[in-house]
Amino acid sequence: MSRIISRRTALKASGLSIGLPFLESMTSANATESITPPKRMLLICNALGLHSPSLFPKTAGSDYKNTEYLQLLAEHRKDFTLFSGLSHPDQSGKEPHDTEMTWLSAARNPGLGGFKNSISVDQYAVNKLGHVTRFPSLALSTNSTESQSYTSNGVMLPAHNRPSVVFAKMFLTGNAREQRRQRQRLADGRSVLDSVAEQSRSLQQRTGVNDRRQLDEYFEAIRIAESELLEAEAWLDRPKPQVKVDPPQDISDAADLIGRTRSMLNLIPLILQTDSSRIITVMIQDHMVVPQIGGISAAHHNLSHHGQDPNKIAQLKIIETELLKCFNELLTQLSKHSESDGRLLDHTSVLLGSNLGNANAHDPSNLPILLAGGKHRHQGYVAHNSANNTPLCNLFVHLLNSVGVETDNFGTSTGTLTV
Repeated sequence: MSRIISRRTALKASGLSIGLPFLESMTSANATESITPPKRMLLICNALGLHSPSLFPKTAGSDYKNTEYLQLLAEHRKDFTLFSGLSHPDQSGKEPHDTEMTWLSAARNPGLGGFKNSISVDQYAVNKLGHVTRFPSLALSTNSTESQSYTSNGVMLPAHNRPSVVFAKMFLTGNAREQRRQRQRLADGRSVLDSVAEQSRSLQQRTGVNDRRQLDEYFEAIRIAESELLEAEAWLDRPKPQVKVDPPQDISDAADLIGRTRSMLNLIPLILQTDSSRIITVMIQDHMVVPQIGGISAAHHNLSHHGQDPNKIAQLKIIETELLKCFNELLTQLSKHSESDGRLLDHTSVLLGSNLGNANAHDPSNLPILLAGGKHRHQGYVAHNSANNTPLCNLFVHLLNSVGVETDNFGTSTGTLTV
């Protein structure tokens, strides 16, 4: 028979604290009211866009025919809605890629004289919801520390670009010496779970069948994340060999666009399960090098400006296919993890999109926007007017309300989209 477990329960050891996912055993003190999983928001931007002809179907509705890109997400077809014809107004900026700054804020004329960004939708949600988790929000990126999260004063919140740092923030506690000891345990091939093995066994004895299964899934996810982080960290800390020739372009780290993206996305289910944060943004950036992907001979940014060259488009599609495979893996992970009344995906609104609709022309209209999960009433493919776009902020208003932030407007909204 399972016993009542406090929501604040954590497995602790020297320099370590591991929060737990939501379990059926986490009921109220009188055991008559179960804990309702919180609503979360995950916003992912691929800053170099997605090739529209490979993404958007020819007909709207729920019975659309899969395109090349949507076929990659086919197993989750009932769990998402794809939008076209959405954008922010007045996005002509100083530089072609300045719209990266305003994808989540909709501030007008980014980068021009006198420009000051406005609050991003994730931070608007944080301000309304309050500090209900250890990290009110997390900004992640695959390359630099630039993010799309901005405060009400227009100040950018720096992103975490090393999964190991995010992992440490989630699990490592205590003084510097204790944290170094835990890091060394990882380097020696030992899991952080080894430090709390007896506590975890005791916990599982106090829970029911469903909770034990969920804990097994959670602990396995931690071990997988540890393994991936260890592999990535090994190369960052190793000294590079010296040779008496002019150095070629260094692509040893930044070129692994897919590896970096997958490693960062794989942390997200852990962050959400432990309720470490409920608001997360991810920016998949231009890595300024040739990606380490078979068949690619040019940098991602250069390929996004393909000029209708068939060879460049073919290479661009290879990169975007691999990125969408990473996204599909994330949706699968969120679908596999169960909570008290459904899946982790059911309680997480996942937005994938870009600040560019046509990266070849730096066009910020007709943005690719896909909303998954969140128990929204998904409608397949919804095509808004391509010549007179609907404000993306209308969807943001819907997202805010879906996570418990009651509002009628945000940014440049003119209403709300019903999903």
